[in-house]
Amino acid sequence: MKKTETLENFYQQKFDAVPENLADGVGHFNVFRLEDCAQPGAQPIAYSRRDYYKTCLIRGNHLYHYADKTLEVNGTTLIFFNPNVPYTFQTLSGESSGYFCIFTESFFTEKIRGSLNELPMFSPGGKPAFVLNDQQEGAVSGIFEKMLEEINGDYAFKYDLLRNYVTELTHYALKSQPSENLYQHPDAKSRITAVFTELLERQFPIETPSQRFSMRSAKDFADKLAVHVNHLNRSVRETTGKTTTHLISERLVTEAKSLLKHTDWNVSEIGYCLGFEEAAHFNNFFKKQTSITPGYFRNV
Repeated sequence: MKKTETLENFYQQKFDAVPENLADGVGHFNVFRLEDCAQPGAQPIAYSRRDYYKTCLIRGNHLYHYADKTLEVNGTTLIFFNPNVPYTFQTLSGESSGYFCIFTESFFTEKIRGSLNELPMFSPGGKPAFVLNDQQEGAVSGIFEKMLEEINGDYAFKYDLLRNYVTELTHYALKSQPSENLYQHPDAKSRITAVFTELLERQFPIETPSQRFSMRSAKDFADKLAVHVNHLNRSVRETTGKTTTHLISERLVTEAKSLLKHTDWNVSEIGYCLGFEEAAHFNNFFKKQTSITPGYFRNV
């Protein structure tokens, strides 16, 4: 499996150019027609993880390789990809058409409390593919067309509107059902990872200064799950490509950013809520993860 594909890799491969604002650290979003990204003689899409989310409406006969599953779909599919799961797909017959949008987690979390992993289609072991009938295809295509119109416009709040369109896609899918006939039951490692993620998410959001994030280590979660910490770490690593500690740290940073942007609590209070006894320890952790201090992030 190839190393994780970054947004820079994506733009370089598809367009031979990287947007100027990609390195400024803020959340990123873009939307495309599938046909506009198809290059003659292009290499097959590599089976790998990406460091961004992707939501795709694709028409035709395709084979998806997603985590430990292989899904064959003939028709129109709405499918959700997340950074924890490696994937690729190949066209079996005919031409492919459709739309896709890509976005980073911070595109949402800097404006909205909560985590994308709370949504079933983005959770480890989740079921991300939804086969659409003609009526559903028309509705979902309409949402993507609105995205394309908005991304090229000059409306001052267009990214707030684009967030709403992505949210509308997820809720449209959730109101229907994932295509059960496409899936086999996940293996034991996937189940352990899903329960670990649920336990992690259950501690959020932090809603009062007196609330405390208590399960901060892999051993804390392993004890709760009644498994050896090495087994938990191995399962999480093989399922997501990341360590247990890395995922806990990512979630802490996400919550820290939300609290810095959406509350008036001081930095010491936020650090304490997240399990840091000393403000200096929280500052060092946040700077190590983001390259900037909590105070600087709050004032950007």
